Amino acid sequence: MQLAGKVSREKVNNSIERWLSDEDEERLLEVSRKWLQELIIFALNTGLRQGEMLSLQWPQIDLFRRTVTILEQKNEGKDILPVNKKALEVLKSRAKIRHIDTNLVFFTSKGTKISARNLLRAFYRATKKAGIEGFRWHDLRHTFATRLVQEKVDIYTIQRLGRWKDISMVKRYAHHSSESLRAGVEALDKVRKKVSTKLTQSNGKGATADP
Repeated sequence: MQLAGKVSREKVNNSIERWLSDEDEERLLEVSRKWLQELIIFALNTGLRQGEMLSLQWPQIDLFRRTVTILEQKNEGKDILPVNKKALEVLKSRAKIRHIDTNLVFFTSKGTKISARNLLRAFYRATKKAGIEGFRWHDLRHTFATRLVQEKVDIYTIQRLGRWKDISMVKRYAHHSSESLRAGVEALDKVRKKVSTKLTQSNGKGATADP
């Protein structure tokens, strides 16, 4: 992976899954400049693709309703997505420094669009400094999905939030945390507890064996 000179466009292999731990995220943000911090935080909390973020414009943002509208170029449709507190904080911060020459939410010091090449160069420099190996920008999107799974968000909601076309593309995240499945299996304990209580009450009536 090149860290100096030209950085080639990131090749996305969705069969490789990597996500940030809370500790990794903290270290990564600590070594990143503010503009990169904002992009990383926004990616982790929205699951937006790199191109969608770099092309994001203010007419797509509704701070009052706390939504982001993503325009689908292939079918000319659009998705209106809610944003959480962390993502909203980034948007409000960006709103304070809007550039007179552009509607872009994220832009360079000259008011131009941030190139993917420059973004990746800064990102890989930061991951190296933070001691995080083998982590790609697209893995921020993987982290977004994995964290939702770990918080027991249902898989169809995750599909809608991340706008994956096929549910099978989301199911691969389900194995990332066995704890995320615990609530499901522990539901049986509640059922068995009710049954056990009834059995105890029933047995109490004839607790001694017949002679």
